[in-house]
Amino acid sequence: MIAGPPPVREVSVASPLFIGSDIYRGSSYGARHPLRVPRVSTVMDLARALDWFAPGSFLTSPRAKPAALELWHEPAYIAALQAAESAGEATEEMRRRFHLGTLSNPVFPEVYRRPATGAGGVMLASELLARTPGVIHVPGGGTHHGLPDRANGFCYLNDVVLGIKVLQRAGLGRIAYVDLDAHHCDGVELAFAGDPGVRMISVHEEGRWPFTGHLTDTAGGSAFNLPVPKGYNDSEARAVLHDLILPRVAEFRPEALVVQCGADSLLEDPLSRLALSNRSYLETLRTLLPLAPRVLVLGGGGYNPWSVGRLWTAIWGMLAGRELPDRLPEEAQAVLSGLGWGGGGRPDPAPEMRTTLIDAPREGPVREEVRDRLTRLAQR
Repeated sequence: MIAGPPPVREVSVASPLFIGSDIYRGSSYGARHPLRVPRVSTVMDLARALDWFAPGSFLTSPRAKPAALELWHEPAYIAALQAAESAGEATEEMRRRFHLGTLSNPVFPEVYRRPATGAGGVMLASELLARTPGVIHVPGGGTHHGLPDRANGFCYLNDVVLGIKVLQRAGLGRIAYVDLDAHHCDGVELAFAGDPGVRMISVHEEGRWPFTGHLTDTAGGSAFNLPVPKGYNDSEARAVLHDLILPRVAEFRPEALVVQCGADSLLEDPLSRLALSNRSYLETLRTLLPLAPRVLVLGGGGYNPWSVGRLWTAIWGMLAGRELPDRLPEEAQAVLSGLGWGGGGRPDPAPEMRTTLIDAPREGPVREEVRDRLTRLAQR
């Protein structure tokens, strides 16, 4: 159902795999959009500069065919997405019915091919993991807002839903999904609400778009939602890991674990007000890895090109068993020094954002409101 190489039968996931594509290097949502910045291409370039791709560890993402996307998306919407790309614009009906051509979801030259490539990479990863346990990193995945019949929140397709459905179709009965993005995973929750075979855990900023994922929202018993306050720090994330994420994943005994690592919970991100370091993501992943034989690690949000690139590269280095350097070699520093905001008048990053991979710790108090919410979730 997925177009393009490599054939599933020729690939093993005995060692960690990275799935990427150069389509992210040559495409952008446009000069006025937060996703004008490079992200996946930065990860690929940094990993190559660090010599972190062992032979056979990098796979080029295929592009999902329309028939494969119909595993969750409506055929009329997929056809509209293709038509918008072909015409280079959205009709009024496309804007009204499918939310294409809006400020959040603009029409750009690769408006179908880019999300279809992300979906193809995640679906391929799920097919591979269903056959052979292992770990796969797909930083181009994680578009958790996409809806069956329309674009939503910068997401044209929902590769998370498609990937989980591929795992289910292969016969896996218990799949845990952990979402670390600053924004709630409304599309994923819609897809699996009430499904006893999927356990969803989302930690996201309170009072932020899409304004879903309230503490009391259980999605028919399938979800644990934790809205966190502004300034959410590494110490609070550690409490959340040990008091919510770890026990709820462990008790579920998942056959597969999907982790969405949207980088917009980092301190430097312009579209949230959280304050994590990239160390927090690495600590969470390192703790979760032993809990499932199959682990799929995705990207997601993240709108500061330096913080996104550093986080997702560090994730790949950890998954691949590489030593994460205190200071980057010159070739890797050159990759970070070559980044920019692509307009918008934002300030230059701190110097260490160009020379290091790992943030300084961002510890702080575990506030009473966080403790209280964790207690309430523990009582479920």
